[in-house]
Amino acid sequence: MGTKGKHNVGSEIQSPYIKTEKEIDLMEKAARIVAETLVLLGKYIKSGITTAELDTIAEDYIRSKGAKPAFKGYKVDGRAYPNTLCISIDEEVVHGLPGARKLEEGQIVSIDCGSELKGYFGDSAISYPVGKVNELKQKLLRVTEESLMKGIEHAVERNKIYDISRAVQTFVESNGFNVTRELVGHGIGKHLHEEPPVPNFVPPLLHRSQYPNVKLQNGMALAIEPMVHAGGKSIKTARDGWTVLTADKSPAAHFEHTIVINGDKPIILTLRD
Repeated sequence: MGTKGKHNVGSEIQSPYIKTEKEIDLMEKAARIVAETLVLLGKYIKSGITTAELDTIAEDYIRSKGAKPAFKGYKVDGRAYPNTLCISIDEEVVHGLPGARKLEEGQIVSIDCGSELKGYFGDSAISYPVGKVNELKQKLLRVTEESLMKGIEHAVERNKIYDISRAVQTFVESNGFNVTRELVGHGIGKHLHEEPPVPNFVPPLLHRSQYPNVKLQNGMALAIEPMVHAGGKSIKTARDGWTVLTADKSPAAHFEHTIVINGDKPIILTLRD
């Protein structure tokens, strides 16, 4: 679940800390449930199913594993998110509210999911095609997922946050697309959102205090999550106060993994089988 960054979310963002092996093990269990949930949902992605039905499937599965949906009841600026999943379709970038809307052939549906187990969190997202999608959307899905993996490749000890940011931004823009600027990835652990923020772009000089270029250390856990637009950078928020859309109505995609810094080979906790 993307965050607006530390200055906008305020107390929702918690300070960073290095996780112990025991804590990483607990995070892995929470993250595994998230990965399994997203794989399960992929079996139901077809024309005619409602986003509310997908939300129910996810909540039932998460709770069957003894975990809690991480997003449900999560408060941002005093407002509680009402659902288990964020489900965003086509021009919806992130934070789409599940409801009566039915999926249709040719759409992209982005699903963001989190779980809490024994006080630790996992967070991941995937974008699925609904049936056959056009070439632009096929490319958008491929580029967004590849940009995530390129960011993860740079999430190694002694690198810095901007190394991740630069890898994502460079790849996305080299393919003619743009990354969301207002929403970023984040640290994760005992809280869904922790320091440091992980932008998918190298911030301009005047914004670097908001997104500090933190040195990566073994045991740091990050949720890296490119949000990519096929069109321009600008976004807007829907009347529901949650759903973020591209201003030009271009399609968007979202992929995310929870990872742990581990020498020169990051551990992807939400890797899907």
